[in-house]
Amino acid sequence: MFQVLMKGGVKSLYICYFGLREPLVQTQVLPYLIHLAKKGVVISLLTFEPEPSNHWSEEAIGSEKQKLKDLGIDWRFKTYHKRPSAPATLYDIFSGALSAAGIVRNKKIQVIHCRAHIPVAMGLLVRKLTGARLIFDIRGFMADEYADAGIWAKESLTYRIIKRLEDAGIRAADHIVVLTQRARNYLVEHKGVNEEKIDVVPCCVDLENRAGPAELKNRERFELVYAGSVTGLYLLPEMADFFLKLKNERKNAFFRILTLGDRSSVSEVFSLKGIEETDYSVEAVPPDEVLSEISRAHLAISFRKPTFAQIAASPTKIPEYLSAGVPVVTNAGIGDTDQFVEDTRTGVVVGNFEQQTLQAAVQLSLELVADESAARRCREAVKRNYSLETVGGPAYERVYEKLSANSGELA
Repeated sequence: MFQVLMKGGVKSLYICYFGLREPLVQTQVLPYLIHLAKKGVVISLLTFEPEPSNHWSEEAIGSEKQKLKDLGIDWRFKTYHKRPSAPATLYDIFSGALSAAGIVRNKKIQVIHCRAHIPVAMGLLVRKLTGARLIFDIRGFMADEYADAGIWAKESLTYRIIKRLEDAGIRAADHIVVLTQRARNYLVEHKGVNEEKIDVVPCCVDLENRAGPAELKNRERFELVYAGSVTGLYLLPEMADFFLKLKNERKNAFFRILTLGDRSSVSEVFSLKGIEETDYSVEAVPPDEVLSEISRAHLAISFRKPTFAQIAASPTKIPEYLSAGVPVVTNAGIGDTDQFVEDTRTGVVVGNFEQQTLQAAVQLSLELVADESAARRCREAVKRNYSLETVGGPAYERVYEKLSANSGELA
C-alpha cells in the first residue's frame, strides 16, 4: 500500500510555528521531512521566522531554499509576530492560514501536517477552505503545560481557548500523532478517539548522521551531567539534592550543567543547597557538540515536574544521554520514559524526591555505572526504540499510509 502511495506522489504541507534555524526544527522536524521526501512524499514546509529582515539575508534565504530543494523540500516562510502576544498570534494564525491555503491550492496539496496547536488552528481553517486532509501532530497538551508551569491559570480565557482549539483539532483531524503511549491511551479513554486514528511517534535521535561519541570519561572525577533548560518544569533543586547524595558517596563527584540558560539560575539554587562552586560548572555548548560533552560523563540526570500534561512528554534528552552510552537517573510520571528505562535497564527511576528515595537511587546508579555492559545496553536500547531511521521515520510513513488507505483521492 505504501509503495502505491509513494508512486502517487502524495503532496504534504508541513506547518511549523518556529523558525527554520531553531535547534528543535533542525533535530525534530527536518530529519523526519527529509526521510519522508526520500520515500516519495512531496514536501512543502511553512515556518515562521522571527525578525527575518534582521536574521536572514537574501543570499542566505536563497541558499537555504536551494539546499532544502535538493533534499526534496519546498521551504516557504512567514514573519513571526511576538507582541502583543494574543493579537500577534491571532494575526499569525489568519495570515498563515491564508498563505497555507494558497500553497495548498497552487500545488494541489492533499495533506496539511500541523505541528502542535497554533499550526492546527491554521490547518482547521485551511481544511475548510480547501478540503485537504489534516494531521494533528500533538507535541504535548499545550494549555496544561502552560498551566503547570504557572504561566496560565486554568480559569483564564487563554487556557480555555487553547483547550477548545485542542479539542477541535482532535475531532477534525483525519489522523493524530502523539509522542507517548500514555497520551494515546488518554485520547482513547477520555476523548473517545478511535485508536486506529492515533499513532505514537516519540522524539527520536538521528543516529545515522552524527559522529559517534568519544569515550573520554574523566578519570579524575565522577561526572554527573544535565543538558537542557534549568527553569520551568525541570526540577533543578531536586537534581541538586541528588548530587549532594552522590557527593557523599563519591567525594570526587562533579556536576556539569550544559545549558543556554542563565547561569545565575543555577548558582542561586546550588548556593542555597550548599554546593561549592568548585563542584559544578555551567556551560553553553553548541548543539552539535552536546553529544561529545555528554559522553564524558559517567551518569546523566533529568528530573521533571510530573504533572498531568507530562503524560504526553517525550524528553529528547533521554535518548540523547543513552545514545552517548551514559545511563540516566530520572523520575516517574514523564511520558513513557519510566517504563522504557526500567524495561531496558538503562537507568534508575525515582518515584518521589524524598531523601531516602534519592539515597537509594544513588546506590542503584553507582551499581549501574559499574556494570561494564551498561553503555552498550544504552546505545542498543536507543537504536531499538528512538532511532529516527528505524523508528521515527517509518512511523511517519505509516501515518501517510493510513491516510492513503482511508482516502481514495490520495492514492
